[in-house]
Amino acid sequence: MADPNLGQVVATVWEAVIGDKPTDAVFNARALLFALKGEGYQEEVSGGRLFELPIEYAENTNFRQYGELEQLDTVRVDTFDAARYDQKINAGTIVISKLEEIRNTPSGRKLDVISAKLENGKNSALATMNRNLWTGDGSGNNFDGVTRIISSTPTTGIVGGIDRSLWSFHRNRQVSGTKTSQPFDNLTAAARSCYNLCSLGGVEMTPTAIISDRASMEGYESTLTQIERLVRDDGKAAPGDSGFLNDAIKYKAAGWFYDEDAVAGEARFLNPKALKFMYLSGAWLKMEPPVDPANQLVNVTKVYTFGNLGTGGSRYLGVVTGIN
Repeated sequence: MADPNLGQVVATVWEAVIGDKPTDAVFNARALLFALKGEGYQEEVSGGRLFELPIEYAENTNFRQYGELEQLDTVRVDTFDAARYDQKINAGTIVISKLEEIRNTPSGRKLDVISAKLENGKNSALATMNRNLWTGDGSGNNFDGVTRIISSTPTTGIVGGIDRSLWSFHRNRQVSGTKTSQPFDNLTAAARSCYNLCSLGGVEMTPTAIISDRASMEGYESTLTQIERLVRDDGKAAPGDSGFLNDAIKYKAAGWFYDEDAVAGEARFLNPKALKFMYLSGAWLKMEPPVDPANQLVNVTKVYTFGNLGTGGSRYLGVVTGIN
């Protein structure tokens, strides 16, 4: 008689499966992408062959002080231009075989593998987009990423078709946060300079968010006054709150948060009026109905996004570099 050696318990008792879906043990925060999605940075576009952001880049130089009968200047002055960004594609497929679909009927399954794989596919699309939205250099199929648009070397490179070495109006702000003697002792001063440089008079067009790597955010937090206990508005203590909650960490009015995909030692200052993730209407994380290929026992679901990151107001975006 065959002896499979499963054991009596395994053969007679079902596993006690906890929860109705797998626990995520792979995906990072994708904080940049969720910030772009949730804070007004997204711009839906109905069509067109590329994305264009108009720019007002110069004053009308006909204006000055004149004498009583002096002729006014009547030179036509060009004051407008535009930055242009190609439309990029992020896409992938989710493949579910007929066998795993039939095996996963409600009466015999531990988890709904189909819905779990579809959810995994969407999260995988977001994860790959988030990484490329950090590192993409605009070449080939790559997005124009944050590190390209908010550059640590803003006097070089071509962004949106505009050469930053020639046109200062299209350069982002950059400030060094390198320590003087103690770790992070220059970070607050650098953040102050960058925040003010990105704004108008420190009161208009101010940054709304700051995003960095974890070490830089924790370095900034270490410079703040320590709070050991938080109290709710109703006067009751918040159980388990032994310090600042991360969503309470701000610099001025801008929330400061970290992204695992961010560049080490750099903090970027964002403004949704100047930085846009533009996407074609109906093509944001679009999931098509499953397709049944003629020569395979599978269903294939396609997921895609047609879009790109861009700016027409680089002066309102900034980066603190060399944080240590």
